Amino acid sequence: MFEHELFLIIPTLKNQIFYKIFMIILSQNMTNLDMELPKDAIFRINLAWINSLDELKLILEKHHDREIFLDLPQNRTKPPNNKYSMEEIEPILQNFSNIKYFAISNVDSGNDLQPFLKFLPQNVIPVPKIESPNGVKNIENISELLPNEKLVMLDHDDLFSKILKNNEDPNNFQNYIKSLIEFCDTNNVTLLRTIGVVFGDNERRTSDYVK
Repeated sequence: MFEHELFLIIPTLKNQIFYKIFMIILSQNMTNLDMELPKDAIFRINLAWINSLDELKLILEKHHDREIFLDLPQNRTKPPNNKYSMEEIEPILQNFSNIKYFAISNVDSGNDLQPFLKFLPQNVIPVPKIESPNGVKNIENISELLPNEKLVMLDHDDLFSKILKNNEDPNNFQNYIKSLIEFCDTNNVTLLRTIGVVFGDNERRTSDYVK
């Protein structure tokens, strides 16, 4: 069985009469299915699932005509859990112009984001992933480090888990999300949120989950 996340950009213009064109980000694995995908869909590659940099290069070459959203997990504990350094990733960012977005997980403050920025070419847009109460509280500090095209991604599952881990009132979950949305709306920051998951019964791999 496989699982694919889909992300949607929420319009963040102050004047709600004018809406942005929705931006859809799909797992590149969905190309393995016998289905037609939107021509302007951006393909997401989660590096946690990539077993080698050679495998990553092959995927990037295969989808050379698509914009790529490359996702670098940090402090990930659940399997699969492949890890790569920015020194390893930097040459790939330089050599594959179809990589347009680079997501960094578990960004709780500007200090968490800053070390990655020096490795990104100017054509690659950093996307901090907000996954904790601290990330929401420090969103202004985080967004100040972003370029003119500002994007952030919300991981609501991890946010809720960390609220529970911190022994906070679970009802704060909606308050944190509302706070993040309001900040993005007010400051023209584009917010990526998951809008659905696709399941299927044709996945047969087991080794990619735990090595």
